[in-house]
Amino acid sequence: MTISNSEKIKLVMAKDWWETEDLGGKLEKVKVSDGPVGLRCLAITDSWENDSIYPSVAYPCYQMLSQTWDTGLAWEMGRAIADDCIDHNVDVLLGPGVNIKRTPLCGRNFEYFSEDPYVAGMFGKSFIEGVQAGHVGTSLKHYCCNNREYSRYWLSSEIDARTLREIYLKPFEIALKAKPWTVMTSYNLVNGVRMSANQELNHVLREELGFDGVIVSDWEAVQDPLDSLHAGLDLEFPHNAKHAEQMQQHLKDGKVDLACLETSANRMLALSEKNQEAKKNRNVKYTVEERIAISQKVEENGIVLLKNNGVLPLQSGKVCVTGAPSHIYYHGGGSSAVKPNRPFVPLYDALSQLGYDAFYTESIGKVYGSNVSMGNLKKACLESADSDVTILTVGTGAGGEVEETDRRDITLTPEELDAVKYLRKYAKKLVVVVYAGSAVDLSRFDELADAVVLAGFGGQNVSQAVANVLAGKVNPSGRLTETYAYSIKDIPSENTRRDEACMYYDETWHVGYRHFATENVPVLYPFGYGLSYTEFAYSNLQVCGNTISVDVENVGKMDGKEVVQLYVAGNREDAPVRELKAFQKVFIKAGEKVTVTMELDQDAFKSYDVQAGGWQVQKGEYALQICKNANEILLQMPFVV
Repeated sequence: MTISNSEKIKLVMAKDWWETEDLGGKLEKVKVSDGPVGLRCLAITDSWENDSIYPSVAYPCYQMLSQTWDTGLAWEMGRAIADDCIDHNVDVLLGPGVNIKRTPLCGRNFEYFSEDPYVAGMFGKSFIEGVQAGHVGTSLKHYCCNNREYSRYWLSSEIDARTLREIYLKPFEIALKAKPWTVMTSYNLVNGVRMSANQELNHVLREELGFDGVIVSDWEAVQDPLDSLHAGLDLEFPHNAKHAEQMQQHLKDGKVDLACLETSANRMLALSEKNQEAKKNRNVKYTVEERIAISQKVEENGIVLLKNNGVLPLQSGKVCVTGAPSHIYYHGGGSSAVKPNRPFVPLYDALSQLGYDAFYTESIGKVYGSNVSMGNLKKACLESADSDVTILTVGTGAGGEVEETDRRDITLTPEELDAVKYLRKYAKKLVVVVYAGSAVDLSRFDELADAVVLAGFGGQNVSQAVANVLAGKVNPSGRLTETYAYSIKDIPSENTRRDEACMYYDETWHVGYRHFATENVPVLYPFGYGLSYTEFAYSNLQVCGNTISVDVENVGKMDGKEVVQLYVAGNREDAPVRELKAFQKVFIKAGEKVTVTMELDQDAFKSYDVQAGGWQVQKGEYALQICKNANEILLQMPFVV
């Protein structure tokens, strides 16, 4: 196909809000759509307006997906979302996001997987493979160091080379093995250079990480379209009439590097051709009801039982349910606001359907960010006293966790703290269920409740999933993929510098459990933590070459799933005390024992050498540690590299 330079300029700039340029029908356009937790597809293509969103399956957020510790479920959820895309003629899903949870205050943390780069990378990789198995493309985002929403268009993330490679680029490196069609740059600057025009990091993406697809801007992130093109950006989204006019004028004035233009235009042509070929093979794999069932299965596997003093599973009796999330659908805000295709089922209805004498009583009516409408708490307390079990639901929701702004603190509202305090005085047994997309301060709830359950943002069937776990129809098997600290003051990134222009990553690799475990800082719930209705015993840790095996026995009375976590502890100075390098989730029947095997390659023993400008295997003695969580070693043995 012969196209002019003027047409090539059009190719590297979107046609409208959601579609690439088709040059008047000369080539196949590509339609993209938001999709962090389900398809957010609009009936119109020239706007971001929410009122035209098609109903679609609302899946659990990425936090809950990662808490399953089952990458097979990430593939399955991705493949289901591909079917949603096929239903609405969407060619590229704008996800997954693999940014590191540097701080729990980030407003978009519910869209990200973990504080750990290995977990984030592995789940991102499997999700991409699932979506693209349906012949629908993906957009790996947000590249890179977009770890706060505060002034996200203007602040520069100032970071050293080692931390950048080992923590913040590592999940992209892993996820890129799945070969996403596109990579989306973030809004922020990195070391003073805007990511939509960051030639150095685009070079890393292509030459070191091997990406050969289209680099696309986040929406309205481009400030200078000419600089962005010359830095390696292939596609600006959405259409910007002013930028389009500027670029045509730059072309006439001879300011456009024609080699750069040719390269990016060819990538856009290749994307169009790839999409045209993919369309021939698109077939829906799952019915809508099967996709909803997958959504519920992910949530059931991601729910984390944080505390249980014998109240769960629920026995028969009268169950009092209260709190806003029990009857209002809680989810994150912004580009992930999916319009569910089925009515929300309140938690008390879901429990009633399982045969419980469950009813709702008002306490916390609605939560508007940090503002709360409090109902008749006295009545709730009296009805709690007349019940066998009281379930209090608390959480954040779209008013507290949303794109373009950060949370002020990790505490829940004073009204919710009042509710747990006063209900504790009356309730025979008190269960707290938490609906939040990122870590919150649960110390007060842990202190007063008989059981604490993390339901997160669980998608449209969250109530059915929570009810099944509370009832024991599903044995909880979720494990945390971020640390729950006692206070925001304990988070290293919250004690670093920030000014009007820069956010300094002074804490270096001290992110999440790497910091807490290394510095022996107490936490409420460590990374990798989660309880079950059964118990598991570990034995017989062995190493044969790069294969590590361990026996795991279910010594309880209930079938269940266990997450086997393998960490590597090194002897290098200025390094974490241990780092997660492999994991596997296994189902074990009561009384049975299985042997779990995991492989470690050379990457498990590499660190980034700044002076050498590359990754180096650090020879020496290590310890292989099978852990219950990042703070609890079960078995270990030496290993020499």
